[in-house]
Amino acid sequence: MNLKDRLIALTDLETTGDIFTTHEILEIGLVLFRQDNFEIVDTFEMKVKPEHPEIFVPAALERNGYDEENWKDSIPLKDAMEIYSKKTKDAIFCSYNVSFDWGFMCESFKKTGVKDNMDYHRIDVMSMAFYKYIDKIESLSMSKVSQLSGIEPEEMPHRALNGAMQGYKLYKALLEK
Repeated sequence: MNLKDRLIALTDLETTGDIFTTHEILEIGLVLFRQDNFEIVDTFEMKVKPEHPEIFVPAALERNGYDEENWKDSIPLKDAMEIYSKKTKDAIFCSYNVSFDWGFMCESFKKTGVKDNMDYHRIDVMSMAFYKYIDKIESLSMSKVSQLSGIEPEEMPHRALNGAMQGYKLYKALLEK
């Protein structure tokens, strides 16, 4: 399959902190779309059951709106990774901050033993924004780049699916303008 024919798997994660070898994924959001016309072929979000609540970083939990009640139906990480792997087979991983999100995904594939079925290429929306707005912006935060791109801000609290959808809108806007 040609690179241009692969789906883009725009992914956003909510985590218990920012160190992928220590902290855990709490939620996975996915917008799967075609490169040629930006048609969304699937969206998905899943809450992941944390195994080590003792290492939660309070600021991370506040940002992503975590509470035990909302996660009572969450699934084990291995199950989440199996679902994600099936949905993203042969797709190209993409996120707003690819080093953060891919670090957690790569570690989770390794930790669970689930096979990563995606293409090996990675796309970073933040880097795309850097080159487009380098002379116009002092911060590459998603909200600042959204504002420059004419996109409404993301709803809060930040959740994985609305983060992935915001990343999709930015990806599309950065390539269309």
